[in-house]
Amino acid sequence: MSEQFNENEPKDMMGNGRGENHNSRKMNRKRNVAGIVASALLFGCVAGGSMAGINAAASHLWNINQTTAGAAVAGTQAASQTAQSSTAQNNNSGTVTLAKSNAADKKSVSQIVKDAMPSVVSITNMVQYRQNGFSIFGDQGETGTAAASGSGIIVGKNDDELLIATNNHVVSDSTSLSVQFVDGESVDAKIKGTDADADLAVIAVDLKNMKSSTLDKIKVAEFGDSDEAQIGDQVVAIGNALGYGQSVTTGIISAKDRDIESDKGTEKGLLQTDAAINPGNSGGALLNMEGKVIGINVAKYSSTDVEGMGYSIPSAKAKSILNTLASKQTRSTVDDAERGYLGIQAKTVDAETAKAFDMPAGVFVYKITENSSAAKSDLQEKDIITKFDGQGVDSLDDLQALLQKYKAGETIALTVQRIEANGKYVEKEIQVTLGKNPDAGKSKNQNDNGSGSVFGRGSQDGNSDEDSQQQQLQDAFEKWIMGFQQN
Repeated sequence: MSEQFNENEPKDMMGNGRGENHNSRKMNRKRNVAGIVASALLFGCVAGGSMAGINAAASHLWNINQTTAGAAVAGTQAASQTAQSSTAQNNNSGTVTLAKSNAADKKSVSQIVKDAMPSVVSITNMVQYRQNGFSIFGDQGETGTAAASGSGIIVGKNDDELLIATNNHVVSDSTSLSVQFVDGESVDAKIKGTDADADLAVIAVDLKNMKSSTLDKIKVAEFGDSDEAQIGDQVVAIGNALGYGQSVTTGIISAKDRDIESDKGTEKGLLQTDAAINPGNSGGALLNMEGKVIGINVAKYSSTDVEGMGYSIPSAKAKSILNTLASKQTRSTVDDAERGYLGIQAKTVDAETAKAFDMPAGVFVYKITENSSAAKSDLQEKDIITKFDGQGVDSLDDLQALLQKYKAGETIALTVQRIEANGKYVEKEIQVTLGKNPDAGKSKNQNDNGSGSVFGRGSQDGNSDEDSQQQQLQDAFEKWIMGFQQN
């Protein structure tokens, strides 16, 4: 390489620019450059060796970690597959069973919703009502129907029916019921069994009325054990809020074994949650983080001062009741001429009366009609009926609603509370064969739905004679109660 001439370079005395001093400096520069190059080479070799060692070590560690992670994943997958294989399959018998919790089965909220939606339905109940009114022309009361919304959970199926659990108050006073499934299809349903005391009911959909495409998209819910739930556990609520269709809310278990007062009385042993439970959610599912039903949503505490207090019937409590109701025969309303007749005069003992006089809530038998089916049984006056054919009743209306679906000649079991000489009530079960209503064919206010003469209900048409009779019976009942308490 040719050297470049530098005009500023010092010259020797002869004018040459290549003196000895310059040569000396040049030699020194070469030695310095050689040293720097050698040092660089040495550093490069050392650094290169170090990086090679680090890479080798890292590669070794990475392989170890990959192997360990793969083993861990494989172990988790195997555990998950084992857990899934032990999960209960769709219930085709209509019997509710409770599955144990498994930490490996915990899911995200979105996965729970995806899995549970096919098991939750919307229920529309056409309710009959009477609107009272009065004008110069007399009683102008009108009757009509209105739609009420609720939710339900598919709990099983038998050879002919799909079985759905809900609340009793969702289906009470029904003139017709329809169920909407996850695919949007709606099908008519019938009440299979109710328990007013527990506020539970099972309704049935005829499988012949369902499309095969709908059957393919729905599934039976899996129930978990509510006794295993802990305060603070996360939960998911699904239901037909406000009748707008299925919606999802989340929260925690705020408390267990809660008792709440309602217009129907005291509901005991409920789960409390801060997951929003709004009108229309009743009968819907409360799920744990494994997607198992641990509660049937029933109520929300409503107050301007309180927020986040919803309640659910625990699955452990609901299990036996639902299984009993699911085993009942699906019934329709029987014609008046064929309807069964009990033959009693009765009065509702509501929650307030029961608490005031320390007696069970139910249907108080004040008088038994002569030669009636009740007179031919072991039923006694002053018994309090709490169940009819295994279905809880807490009012005369509940008893009459059930009687409308039973024919004369059928034998049913009445569960009653009977007072003993010591003033304590004991439970007894009595078999009664229903007779024919001797007043069949008369007007409604004469035979009162075939349940025999009754009292404690205002007249339907403002008839003064009947009002007077009702009041006399009411006064007699209260007189007996007060006399009993004084004794």
